Amino acid sequence: MTGSAPRGRRTSLEPLGKRENLRDRVRNALRAGIISGELAPGAVYSAPALGARFDVSPTPVREAMLDLVKEGLVASVPNKGFRVTEVSERDLDDLASIRLLIEPPTVREAVPRIPPGDLPALRELAQAIVDAAERGDLIGYIEADRVFHLTLLGYAGNRRLVDVVSELRSQTRLLGLIPLLESGRLGQSAAEHHALLDLVEAGDARGAETMTHRHIGHVRGLWAGGP
Repeated sequence: MTGSAPRGRRTSLEPLGKRENLRDRVRNALRAGIISGELAPGAVYSAPALGARFDVSPTPVREAMLDLVKEGLVASVPNKGFRVTEVSERDLDDLASIRLLIEPPTVREAVPRIPPGDLPALRELAQAIVDAAERGDLIGYIEADRVFHLTLLGYAGNRRLVDVVSELRSQTRLLGLIPLLESGRLGQSAAEHHALLDLVEAGDARGAETMTHRHIGHVRGLWAGGP
């Protein structure tokens, strides 16, 4: 099965993180496309086709795909391109279980360590998720969501934990995002990030922990195409 770049939705290559070069932006966009299902599981994509989608040359796409091979998100197919790896339902259950063990208590620890002066920047990151949802940009949505959550977890002060969560998020699949977008409900999910920051701003660490737990439940359930 050879995939072609999906049409009809805008693709974002905005540098949401700090000091991102073109290869970084392409890699993050490709990773988000895999997680959202815009790059279909089992499909094979060529670097030139993806380069045309992102309006870049095939070289940074090929370099980014090689990075994703190391992450296990794609496999190289000689003379054809890269095949998107598939993740089983059991794998998704296991990933969600691990994230539930790690992320909610880490958010609880992070809340009292967040300086009030950092809240406007966090609000901007949350708004980037809402904006991506409003314009129907799933790749931009996934990347903005990744940056927001990893930034929030970073305040707990454990860099290795953030790296572990980043890897777990990369292995997740959110195939339910497309129907969620088409039903007009993605904006409601995006707004949860501002609600989470309301709890952070109020200093409600336990409330933020509870909301993070519920948020991950959405990831495994409705967002991942499950019940």
